[in-house]
Amino acid sequence: MALITSQPKNPILNHFTTFHSAIPRLNKSVIGLGSFSNNAKPIKVSNFNSNSTKFSIKNNPYSPKVIAANAAFSDTFEPQKQDGPNNLKKPRKILFSDVEVTREKEVFFGRKWNTLNIATGVIVLSMHVLSLFAPFHFNWPAFWVAVSLYVVTGLFGITLSFHRNLSHKSFKVPKWLEYFFAYCGVLALQGNPIDWVSTHRYHHQFCDSERDPHTPTQGFWYSHITWLLDTNSVEQKCGERNNVGDLEKQFFYRFMRSSYIFHPLALGALLYAIGGFPFLVWGVGVRIVWVYHITWLVNSACHVWGSQPWNTGDLSRNNWWVSLFAFGEGWHNNHHAFEYSARHGLEWWELDMTWYVVRFLQAIGLATEVKLPSESHKQRMAFNNGGIST
Repeated sequence: MALITSQPKNPILNHFTTFHSAIPRLNKSVIGLGSFSNNAKPIKVSNFNSNSTKFSIKNNPYSPKVIAANAAFSDTFEPQKQDGPNNLKKPRKILFSDVEVTREKEVFFGRKWNTLNIATGVIVLSMHVLSLFAPFHFNWPAFWVAVSLYVVTGLFGITLSFHRNLSHKSFKVPKWLEYFFAYCGVLALQGNPIDWVSTHRYHHQFCDSERDPHTPTQGFWYSHITWLLDTNSVEQKCGERNNVGDLEKQFFYRFMRSSYIFHPLALGALLYAIGGFPFLVWGVGVRIVWVYHITWLVNSACHVWGSQPWNTGDLSRNNWWVSLFAFGEGWHNNHHAFEYSARHGLEWWELDMTWYVVRFLQAIGLATEVKLPSESHKQRMAFNNGGIST
């Protein structure tokens, strides 16, 4: 649904392409499969296997304050200009965190809005407005429809399929089941699988650098939501999209990209036909807004508040309360340390509902090649002082 950054073959359909948008890039190497551009110095190379290797910038040992402070992540951008033509604001710290906003940008004013930005804003706003009718149209069947679809679209669709299966290839399932889970993700109204996965892979490739699509160093609310409304900035960061060739070669995902918006609309029409306006309000409005913010909190809160047991060289944090609602996605520092891992809650007490589903699928023979971090990899990634908390 709105943030595409190249001219689509069918611009009418693709105005509504994604909430976790496709991010183009400037060079031609595929994430994890080749070198970056000659001018860039990314912090790490994202490989989706147990031999994933992290790189730190030379002579710049890890410190969350240093990482958040400046442009040491990348040599591809000029130093910050405060209150200049790029609408950057003065540095400040995020509340109750040591993360410093060094490149905050005004998103709503002082720039031109294109049709994709407007379409995104309209649909985000309309879902929030629709959810406001919830107290006046409550009934238990509508409530349980919302809860059920929260699990179907949030757990099966976003965390299991879009994230761990498609973005990181943490496990394999039969194609029919892979496509079913991916279709559940389409119904979350966060974008088609190709564009969602593209954005997420770029996030890991350029994590918390100036090329990260959604880093809190540009502001908490920017990392949470407003980056979706700034297509031009995203284009400048990452260039032409070419990191999802594995999905683009499959007809199913190409079809989902071209017909994406019709599937959530069809679900809304079905819910209205079955249960009237209460089912539409709860099954679409409330459920979609809830899953939106749960997903977005992984991008924002999990890079601002929480603990860091692993030396990932970025701002990722383990946040228990996000994990509680996001089916285990809140163990975000664990995830950034071991991107390929199907399990994010690495300790017995780290609740990870998505991992429990993967483990169940493995037990009945439907999930194979399930990837987990080795003890040697854990030792390489661990802090000598046992980690830090904020």
